[in-house]
Amino acid sequence: MGVIEVGEGREATVGHLTVRRTLPRRGRRTVGAWCFADHMGPADVEEGGGPDIGPHPHMGLQTVTWLLDGQVLHKDTLGSEQVITPGQLNLMTAGHAVAHAEESTGHYRGTLEGIQLWIALPEATRHGEAAFEHHAELPRIEHDGAVATVLIGQHGGLASAARHDTELVGVDLDLHGPTTLPLRPDFEHALISLRGSVAVEGEKLTPGRIAYLGTGRDELGIEVAEDSRLMLLGGVPFDEPLLMWWNFVARSREEIDAAYASWRDQDDRFGRVASRLPLIPAAAPFWQ
Repeated sequence: MGVIEVGEGREATVGHLTVRRTLPRRGRRTVGAWCFADHMGPADVEEGGGPDIGPHPHMGLQTVTWLLDGQVLHKDTLGSEQVITPGQLNLMTAGHAVAHAEESTGHYRGTLEGIQLWIALPEATRHGEAAFEHHAELPRIEHDGAVATVLIGQHGGLASAARHDTELVGVDLDLHGPTTLPLRPDFEHALISLRGSVAVEGEKLTPGRIAYLGTGRDELGIEVAEDSRLMLLGGVPFDEPLLMWWNFVARSREEIDAAYASWRDQDDRFGRVASRLPLIPAAAPFWQ
């Protein structure tokens, strides 16, 4: 039996939504290259409401947007303008620099719920060009008691077409009964609870909780108390040093200082987003 560490996320406000942030957290900064996880909602929204996260910059990471309910409009400095709905994947690679906004669609009324994830880029690609992908269809596989949708990487013999620059996996699990999942022993894994209630090796997982599972497992049994949704994250342990501040993933304070100055001064580095929302300003890094 491998390690299992269960932790509580903390609540934060992003745009107009409350989120449960389970990564990063004290004692657990990354799972593979996954370095950030915000479970947003569920929240009731109207046609003019939604996340309403104005233009803001990123570098050194990929953003992964996955919805359980609702619709969100993505806009970025590459000129991308893409509505995402449940079952679809938005993947933005920041590279050296990109900015984006997450808006309401202007016509959706109902429940909005999803998860935003970040993946740290390795040294080989973190200075590269920005890119955006939308995947309207993703591979799905049924396990006993579960339907697994492969967002990124490979799982159960199926592979997502989404870009990944390190060995990792991200899987949405829609659980209706007990199941056993195949895992890669060289990956470290974590489960993030989004809905319902499950148990892993006697540890209960409910929304807002994360279970870190370590490496060395080739399978994982999950007991299901009620219909539930989980996010399975995994990857080869990320052995490069990381410094995260605000929306930047870097290696040094000097890199972050330069990115902060570019956003503060609105020079050409991050470009412009054609958004109706105001820019999100950044306070100076605490070390300045």
